Amino acid sequence: MNLESLLVCRDADVVRVLRPTLEKLAIEVEVSAAARSGAEILTSAKFDAVIVDCDDLQGGVDVLRSLRQNASNKTSVSFAILNGKTTTQQAFEMGANFVLQKPITAAGTLRCFNTALSFMVREKRRYFRCPVEMPVKLQFNQGEEMKAIATNLSEGGMAIHFEGTLAKNIISKVHFTLPGTKVAMEPKGEIAWADGLGRAGIRFQDLPESSRAQMEQWILQRLEKVSSSIR
Repeated sequence: MNLESLLVCRDADVVRVLRPTLEKLAIEVEVSAAARSGAEILTSAKFDAVIVDCDDLQGGVDVLRSLRQNASNKTSVSFAILNGKTTTQQAFEMGANFVLQKPITAAGTLRCFNTALSFMVREKRRYFRCPVEMPVKLQFNQGEEMKAIATNLSEGGMAIHFEGTLAKNIISKVHFTLPGTKVAMEPKGEIAWADGLGRAGIRFQDLPESSRAQMEQWILQRLEKVSSSIR
């Protein structure tokens, strides 16, 4: 499973160390040498990790500070590269999850990203929408039921296609079986969005821990298959 990162940095020495070290961990690296360009990339693409040179790149601190307000990347694992101007505490307060101090070394980078790897995998899995086509039954609190077809599935919810009108009611149960298995799911849910054209998004609520673990494993297997097919 390849992970994707954005490095916002113009320091050639940092890029020279980080790129091969991250690629050893199956982390792809896109480099932006300007803070403004990096900020623009973050509005249009999703990354599992965002690495920002805060002290030696004009506007770098602003990129890190605004990351948590970015719709696509607000939960990405973030790394601040420091060089004596910004303190570690300040970097954490601005939203960094990890800190790297210059001069950057391969050994230090490897230790840091090995520690962060599980968080990055979790973020990848959480964000991944697996395309599906499976029957779903929605059961509402008022006792009403509706049949639909799920078109994608993630840890947090699903997109559905349906006929008729969908009231914005709390869904007491979302009944479905994980494709290719006999594992039945019955989480509670709520309507996250609906476009008036027979499509809507459901956000899962109160998924039992055992069901959550089965869902995570199923999604991880699908994610690994997708990653393998594009290598």
